[in-house]
Amino acid sequence: MAPGAPTLLLLWLLWFPGFPPRAVGCPAACRCYSATVECGALRLRVVPPGIPPGTQTLFLQDNSIARLEPGVLAPLAALRRLYLHNNSLRALEPGVFRAQSRLLELALTGNRLRGLRVGAFAGLAQLRALYLAGNQLVQLLDFTFLHLPRLQELHLQENSIELLEDQALAGLSSLALLDLSRNQLGTISREALQPLASLQVLRLTENPWRCDCALHWLGAWIKEGGQRLLSSRDKNIMCAEPPRLALQSLLDISGSSLICIPPSVHVEPLEVTANLGEDLRVACQASGYPQPLVTWRKVAQPREGQPRAQIQPEGGAPRPGGPGASDTGSGMLFLTNITLAHAGKYECEASNAGGAARVPFQLLVNLSQQQQLQLAPPPPPAAGPVSHEPLQEAGSMAFRALGLATQTAIAGAIALLTLTALLLATMICRRRRKRKKAPGLPGEGALFVNDYSDGPCTFAQLEELRDERGHEMFVIDRSKPLFAEGPTEAADGAATGPAQGLPLQPPAAYEIHC
Repeated sequence: MAPGAPTLLLLWLLWFPGFPPRAVGCPAACRCYSATVECGALRLRVVPPGIPPGTQTLFLQDNSIARLEPGVLAPLAALRRLYLHNNSLRALEPGVFRAQSRLLELALTGNRLRGLRVGAFAGLAQLRALYLAGNQLVQLLDFTFLHLPRLQELHLQENSIELLEDQALAGLSSLALLDLSRNQLGTISREALQPLASLQVLRLTENPWRCDCALHWLGAWIKEGGQRLLSSRDKNIMCAEPPRLALQSLLDISGSSLICIPPSVHVEPLEVTANLGEDLRVACQASGYPQPLVTWRKVAQPREGQPRAQIQPEGGAPRPGGPGASDTGSGMLFLTNITLAHAGKYECEASNAGGAARVPFQLLVNLSQQQQLQLAPPPPPAAGPVSHEPLQEAGSMAFRALGLATQTAIAGAIALLTLTALLLATMICRRRRKRKKAPGLPGEGALFVNDYSDGPCTFAQLEELRDERGHEMFVIDRSKPLFAEGPTEAADGAATGPAQGLPLQPPAAYEIHC
């Protein structure tokens, strides 16, 4: 190094104390020092490339990052702290943090997250603090945080959470602080907090709590032993409804005042006959407190390929839940382009914390005369005797629901198979008749007899007397007739020609030696 170089370097560092020299491999416009990379407030839309693999702290806050591409964080396996707050993230892909097994702190505050998929935090086995405040979360589904066994702080305040499913917090056995304040929670179940065995701080304030029978357990739990988890400010859990309990603290209300009214359901009419191809809307009115959830379902499980009923609220637009989703207060059964597959029994169910109620509904499908003719199976072919049984259950609902062209093709194929079977049967019968009429070969079926009077023969001798056609040749002993009396002409005629049959008709019969 040239003389005086250390002095110049020292003067440069003293003159620019806020701008340390950028390390080799640092992303453009970012500042890198030690194991820290600062890329905050640079209007970035994506995670910048070129971040050193050994980075332990990464600042990406106050940018416009809308999505974490799959694998973008894979090279950063040494990360301990990742700050992504105040960006534009709308979703987290499952496994996006799978390579960050050493991460201790993750800040996602102030983004636009609307939901969290199961597996979004997979791989973060060492995570201690997770900041999700200030997003747009509406519900937390079961097993959302299952992959965070060592998480100690979970900040969910200032969202729009309305629903916390019973197993949403499953797996958080080490959680010490849970902040659910300033959301839209109306109720919370005992089962939702059961996995939190290490909980020390619980914040539930500034939610529109519905003080009914479903929240009775929370007031009793706080009075018995949950006070240690709540600060003096956090104990102020105010009721928003019913109106008679509004603006009162849950801890000041007696348990007998926290009531529920079981639901009642009304469907009118209970049976409807619709024409093929029409649309149908059936309303299910439900009442109770709290307002019941209304669900339509088809009682008989539909076969594969048959359409399912869709639920639509009383406004017209389909719910994002799709088929089988529940509706609050008034559920609408909406069927389009009705076919025979839609016919059957349906059930409207309304449920709340006070119980459940169900009402059956029957849908019949009417066919016009022209439609009946179109769906009727074609007549069987006239040639040959044909079975009068229905072809492939042509009268069944599944067959009639097929198109006219498909039905015609199926019936034609069955008729062609029947005609082919008849032709094969006819050909087989004709061949058998020809075989019966055809004359046999000379000597076929005849019994050849030689008149050797020298006595009985052995089997070995008979084998030698077998002719070239393979007929057995037996020996008649004329000296030992079987009957005492009888004409001898028959016997004489039997022995005259070896090519003729032996008409042994009693009483002209002789002993045959074998």
